[in-house]
Amino acid sequence: MEFYCESCETAMCLECTEGEHREHVTVPLRDVVEQHKAALKTQLDAIRSRLPQLTAAIELVSEISRQLNERKSEAVAEITSTFEELERLLHQRKTALITDLENICSTKQKVLQAQLSALLQGKEHIQSSCSFTEQALSHGNATEVLLVQKQMSERVTALARHDFPEKPHQNAHLECQVLTLVGLRRSIQNLGVLLTTAAVAHTSVATGEGLRYVATGQHHTITVTTKDKDGELVRTGNAILRAEITSVDGSRAAETEITDNKNGTYEVGYTLRSEGEYSFSLLLYGQPIRGSPFRLRAVKPSDVPQSPDDVKRIVKSPSGTGGHIRQKAVRRPSSMYSTTKKKENPIEDELIYRVGSRGREKGEFTNLQGISASSNGRVVVADSNNQCIQVFSNDGQFKMRFGVRGRSPGQLQRPTGVTVDMNGDIVVADYDNRWVSIFGSDGKFKNKIGAGRLMGPKGVAVDKNGHIITVDNKACCVFIFQSNGKLVTKFGGRGTTDRQFAGPHFVAVNNKNEIIVTDFHNHSVKVYNADGEFLFKFGSHGEGNGQFNAPTGVAVDANGNIIVADWGNSRIQVPSVYYFAQFPIPAKDITISQCFYSPNNKHELDFFVCVRCLTAPAPSYPTSTLQQIRSTALKAWPSPQMDTWLWQTLAITALKFTDTCSSTEIKTTLRNPA
Repeated sequence: MEFYCESCETAMCLECTEGEHREHVTVPLRDVVEQHKAALKTQLDAIRSRLPQLTAAIELVSEISRQLNERKSEAVAEITSTFEELERLLHQRKTALITDLENICSTKQKVLQAQLSALLQGKEHIQSSCSFTEQALSHGNATEVLLVQKQMSERVTALARHDFPEKPHQNAHLECQVLTLVGLRRSIQNLGVLLTTAAVAHTSVATGEGLRYVATGQHHTITVTTKDKDGELVRTGNAILRAEITSVDGSRAAETEITDNKNGTYEVGYTLRSEGEYSFSLLLYGQPIRGSPFRLRAVKPSDVPQSPDDVKRIVKSPSGTGGHIRQKAVRRPSSMYSTTKKKENPIEDELIYRVGSRGREKGEFTNLQGISASSNGRVVVADSNNQCIQVFSNDGQFKMRFGVRGRSPGQLQRPTGVTVDMNGDIVVADYDNRWVSIFGSDGKFKNKIGAGRLMGPKGVAVDKNGHIITVDNKACCVFIFQSNGKLVTKFGGRGTTDRQFAGPHFVAVNNKNEIIVTDFHNHSVKVYNADGEFLFKFGSHGEGNGQFNAPTGVAVDANGNIIVADWGNSRIQVPSVYYFAQFPIPAKDITISQCFYSPNNKHELDFFVCVRCLTAPAPSYPTSTLQQIRSTALKAWPSPQMDTWLWQTLAITALKFTDTCSSTEIKTTLRNPA
């Protein structure tokens, strides 16, 4: 056999090239063999790089297992030494405690041994696959190489992608705490307490404003919440937690105090005396918790923006009983545009439900990319690494799954964005296949569009005209197609201007048929009309409210609110952005760059005018200049609603800039006279 059919992925002879494979693409067999060899070698290199990680994980888990046995021995010794004095009276209780101790240790060891078994098995599989494949590559002929490629490629790929449990699933915390002998005879039946937790560091988290930006001379407190290997909250205390704050030279900068709340949470308090940059380490059982060490900056109290006051609001109970529960909320900062204030949670979010877990079975995921809700009550999810689409009901019940891995029409290689069109068809952006596939509501393939035009489609949406809006992540532009694949228009390009993108990710369409795109590396969200004409943008790089760090997903709710997944800041934001515009004003050295409004909770509108300094700034501008700016903005405002609202006093009495080309804001409140 001297030839290879790329369509059928099989070797064949010359006669076959003129028979059933006549219309297929055929190439010399030796060329394909070399390609397959190179591909296998690349895959081998990829999985071989996992071996040091697995070895380190095995050593860590083995050490924890050893420490667990040591703690067990120490606890047994403590129990024994205490009960020898009271052996006649305490023999029964002693036996019960040791039995409990053995059971706890056995339970924890089962978890660790199961993890060790999985790690050792993974290591053995990788080594055996490497050995077998290398033997075939070194000594096999062309046919054997092809056979090995067919047999081993999927196995090697699966091993390379497999999520081995490298983080410890348990800890070595196990000890016995015995009370003093005072009154012991009366409490002998309850003598002794075994202290342990299931908490592990890599899932435990810290929260609080004292993690990032603090004032010198003031006491700050953060909260550490311990979790087990599955990310579930640990409800008991007694975990071994250590906190340390060091300066840039490594010296200890402040003493810390840790309070065990006995419910799985711990309060860590500290006071910094000097300004500067610090490292804040939080170690649980000697391992850093998620995000540790934290970068901490201490400044003078006058340089710290004031935290918003807590307010209360009543929300309907999710139980459906008609009762009410109270939840904390915080007022929005005075500006939702490019505020420098550190991250806050405006409302304590409440999880309704969650669906799925890591895996490759129905209802399981390995890399969720896109999600969409249809009008008929279905939730459609694009699972990129499982190369499939899964469909659920609105209450999270699994309905169906479709998709076959491959590069032919109807197959999926790397599905990313997904949406549902007006006909109920499921539209899928396939990043690696470089096209958009359209499936019926039953999962049957209908059509593909964008082939030959798209370089790396990521997000996809359908507008009110039935057009398919596709974000091309690689080409940094947006394509608008008819449902039959005919190109309507495209816009964008690589760059930082209003009509350019830097790695755009996902797209949504609002009730005005406007196109909303997340611009990943430009850290902003941009809005265009249905023809691709730029309307406005919002967001800048940062951690404050209204700022983004690499935004990804975007959606629009029934009220027109734009919901943004702020990936780099690990949060969801709902900006109160309604309109942006450019306004010329007579003043030669300043200009109105943007303005927008946000309703507050007092039947008022907070109206913001962002003013930019063009030349060297004056120390301040008088109130008359502010009045001029305000009047200009009002006249240019397109909404007739503004005419019925009354201007209140300005929030500031002078316009000040800190530097040339800097920006500031004027805030005005409008009250509805009705």
